[in-house]
Amino acid sequence: MKNNIHGIDHIGLTVPNLEEATDFFINALNAEIIYDTYQKTEPIRDSDFTKKRLGIPEDMAERAIRMIGLPNGPQIELFEFSGPDQHGPINPSDFGWQHVAFVVDDIDQAVEQVEKFGGKRNADPIDLGGVEAGEGNKFCYCKTPWGATIELISYPTPQPYLANSKRRKWSV
Repeated sequence: MKNNIHGIDHIGLTVPNLEEATDFFINALNAEIIYDTYQKTEPIRDSDFTKKRLGIPEDMAERAIRMIGLPNGPQIELFEFSGPDQHGPINPSDFGWQHVAFVVDDIDQAVEQVEKFGGKRNADPIDLGGVEAGEGNKFCYCKTPWGATIELISYPTPQPYLANSKRRKWSV
């Protein structure tokens, strides 16, 4: 049987304000707008069908959707909803998709960019260990301006896992 799975196309992310989130990703992580699937100028989507297919509460409605792209890898689909039944972003210890990691060349510069545009690091970048260790291989968890967790990761040195794995995680 032929493999029908090709990889990640996009990651969906709900944000409190589509324009502010777009600006953050453009300025902090070099993203660009690919297209708007659904714009705020269109009627709000609050039909039973929309609520059922998205699995959202009865008092919520879809407000806008935008696809943005990063220099490499999958896209990020930004969603904005309206209604009273929204909760803040999860913490990495909560159940669910907890963060998106971005591969960067210079982790210190990337952290500065994130902070310059409203994000905040949880702590300074630290060395990767174990099967990901290597000179200059580092990661740093940060928060977006609206509180979602992102990870910046850089591995300029080949990682030890490569000696025993047929597949690479990433190639820059």
